[in-house]
Amino acid sequence: MKYSHIPGTDIKISQLAVGGMSFGIPAVKTYRWILDEDQTDQMVQHALDLGINFFDTANVYGAGTSEEFIGKSLKKHQVPRDQVAIASKVYFNDGRLSKEAINREIDGTLKRLGTDYLDLYIIHRFDYDHPIEETMEALNNLVEEGKVRAIGASAMYGYQFQNMQHVAEKNGWHQFVAMENHYNLLYREDERELLPICKQDGVMLMPYSPLAGGHLARPTWNSSSKRSQVDTSARSKYDHAEQQDLPIIKRVAGLAEKHHVKMSQIALAWQWAKGVTAPIVGATKEQYLDDAAQATEITLTPEEVAYLDEPYTAHEIVGALDSNPAGLLPKDVK
Repeated sequence: MKYSHIPGTDIKISQLAVGGMSFGIPAVKTYRWILDEDQTDQMVQHALDLGINFFDTANVYGAGTSEEFIGKSLKKHQVPRDQVAIASKVYFNDGRLSKEAINREIDGTLKRLGTDYLDLYIIHRFDYDHPIEETMEALNNLVEEGKVRAIGASAMYGYQFQNMQHVAEKNGWHQFVAMENHYNLLYREDERELLPICKQDGVMLMPYSPLAGGHLARPTWNSSSKRSQVDTSARSKYDHAEQQDLPIIKRVAGLAEKHHVKMSQIALAWQWAKGVTAPIVGATKEQYLDDAAQATEITLTPEEVAYLDEPYTAHEIVGALDSNPAGLLPKDVK
């Protein structure tokens, strides 16, 4: 396993992150495919055995049980706190990103994880209801208090991210050092604005859904897996663009055959070729983590990257929100 650091810190992170949305007690039937406590423990331990030390979760995943299960597993295996990097997120909760909500939610997250600090605290979406100044000051205070070591953002428009960075810089507050966005071979809309801004500011990329809900791991569109059958969130993100995306999937399959590797490994190798620091893999089987770890040894040539890129055409925006959802759980929670 290869490692780097969260920008501006000495926090060592693996080239892969384990996605905590796969863990917990499902709060709604859309997530009936996620792993229970014992299964989560097995996955966490296997990730550690592979050298993966970066875990990403959120207060909303499994209504908090994802954080709880990860924390219990790390404690059970007596993993030194400074040997793992833990990220969690805030937004899909009462009060969104108000100062009061952020202060309340960080305490709940730390309690569930069984730790006194987070390595990375990420805002899950942009909050249209509260002033940017209020949010950024609250996040800054968490860093100053030692509850959080660094802050990041997720799934928003480029101008929103830039505005938040500007407010932090103007006030001398801590700025975002990580972006967790929706990014893969089937969805590259952030290449237009958000990713250039991140590159300009030295912000690391840790995309979710690097395998596009499994579509980049198989040559056919549909699957008989439990997740494919019940995860309406993933289907809502990708099914409308099936015909648009099949030519890309065909090229991934062809390149995988050429290299004698799996399609998922080509899709992950493409991520690193694009400058991604640590794609988040939401694995539900140990083999999937094995495949992802082996992908770190694959390097695509510029010509191969261009070959994979060429069929892409513009897609509808999926991830960034145009307003705060009426409820706490919209269809697309990633």
